[in-house]
Amino acid sequence: TLRVVFPNGLVHQIIADTCSSFSMEPDLCLFNNSSLKLKKFPYLAYKNGGGAFLIPYFTMLVLTGIPLFFLESALGQFCSQGPINLWRAVPILQGVGVAMVMVTLIVSIYYNVIIAYSLYYMFASMQFPLPWSSCSSNSSCSDTPTGAHFTSYSLQTPSEQYWDRVALQRSSGLDETGPVVWHLALCLLLSSIIVAAALIRGIKSSGKVVYFTATFPYVVIVILLIRGVTLEGARDGIEFYIGSQSNLTKLTEAEVWKDAATQTFYSLSVGWGGVMTLASYNNFHNNVFKDSFVVSLTNAGTSVFAGFAIFSILGHMAHIYKMPVGEVVKEGFGLAFIAYPDALSKLPISPLWSILFFFMLLTVGLDSQFAGIEVITTCLLDAFPKLFKSKHALLTLTTSSILYLLGLPCVTRAGIYWVTLIDQFVASWVLLFLALLEVAGVAYIYGGNRFIKDIEMMLGKKTFAFWLWWRACWFFISPCIIVVILVWSVITFVPPTYGEVPYPPWGLALGWLMILFAKPTRKSSWMEQTEASVSSCFRCFYLHQKLTFKQFSTNHFE
Repeated sequence: TLRVVFPNGLVHQIIADTCSSFSMEPDLCLFNNSSLKLKKFPYLAYKNGGGAFLIPYFTMLVLTGIPLFFLESALGQFCSQGPINLWRAVPILQGVGVAMVMVTLIVSIYYNVIIAYSLYYMFASMQFPLPWSSCSSNSSCSDTPTGAHFTSYSLQTPSEQYWDRVALQRSSGLDETGPVVWHLALCLLLSSIIVAAALIRGIKSSGKVVYFTATFPYVVIVILLIRGVTLEGARDGIEFYIGSQSNLTKLTEAEVWKDAATQTFYSLSVGWGGVMTLASYNNFHNNVFKDSFVVSLTNAGTSVFAGFAIFSILGHMAHIYKMPVGEVVKEGFGLAFIAYPDALSKLPISPLWSILFFFMLLTVGLDSQFAGIEVITTCLLDAFPKLFKSKHALLTLTTSSILYLLGLPCVTRAGIYWVTLIDQFVASWVLLFLALLEVAGVAYIYGGNRFIKDIEMMLGKKTFAFWLWWRACWFFISPCIIVVILVWSVITFVPPTYGEVPYPPWGLALGWLMILFAKPTRKSSWMEQTEASVSSCFRCFYLHQKLTFKQFSTNHFE
């Protein structure tokens, strides 16, 4: 039981999983710095003008990222509830909370698979030479590629061949499912076991684990950066990433601003429900304003900093191959599992650097998975407190087992196509739509001014000038930017592919069905939601203000 003490001395009992003095700031930092997000920013910077991309990226961070992250953190901390119960404040939008949990469920499936990839590569790195340092006996692979080889569909580098034919055993397309790749299935099982073991006692146990996972990735990034900048060609890689080769003319292209805004939402995990869930374990009077700035800026700084470590070593690889840096850079999974492993294989004591790199990906990926499962279990605990209160361990084991079984199609020979499909549809479109409903629901339905009063209950009174900027963002700037991004995404939509392999029509249809599966839904009875909304955190507001039930229902549900 969590006891939240209000300024007037009233005590409200809320079902929760831990004591109110626990702070989730380290976990929020790592939740927002997952392995997927660390590898995505450097590629976007390269694609959109290098250092010039920092201008739209930090602009969007200030205009949309930090305001929405602050909004979600304040909501979670004020209510001490998961995303579903939290939205009882706005009954008509309670489906937003359900949609957040559905998105987290789907994304947790493929996050688990990415962790399995990292585990497999980490184990494969424990040999010398690295297995992707040379070609196997195959005529379509070349140990000494040229620029033409990199762009040719028929010729592969050793790391490309290892990724496609050994690690994934990739089929020709989504139509050819093939059998389960058992080494990946075992790594997926190990990933599920690690996550379940860390969360078996709830947020108490994961909170201890995160102190290691929050610091270790930074240690590895610093080590890789120091090693990288001492290599020949490192300067070319860094200049290509963010230096003199920056292309300021890219700032006139709408696509660059769209990528910057989308990456801001993606990197801060806005709309997933994870921020709300982790913030719900904070002390009621915790300085959520400071935490939001620290986490947001740490996330952005880590993305930029990690890019230096990555591109310094890619510059060295380009120097060895005597190729432009742009021709060795890969998008998405190719950067983490093809280009960078290839670069590491060229270093002295290559197994050491490779183990460190993939162990770093493992730690940050695990922490994101911790948060995802915590969202699911917290919502189940909030919905059925009597049933699950004393069975948290069983609930965690069951959730991890279900995610493992749902992840098995993603470790078949067509698994990478499923992973890419989820990434392209669920982790982009739905999040933008949920973020729009979230900020509109709080600002225009629940009431932005009422929400500010709720925050002042936690933080104390602030000046009108202090709230002027946040009102501008929540009422106008952030919603308008999200609408523009959504419209632009629809206009410029191109069916996703994996490399040069297109998806069949039924595969694209499944992608849209996943979006519909995760879309916000309403319960059939408005009265059921209104009656339920009197419970949970918003009863705190009623008690604090000493309103009658009639006054409370009139003020909140008119």
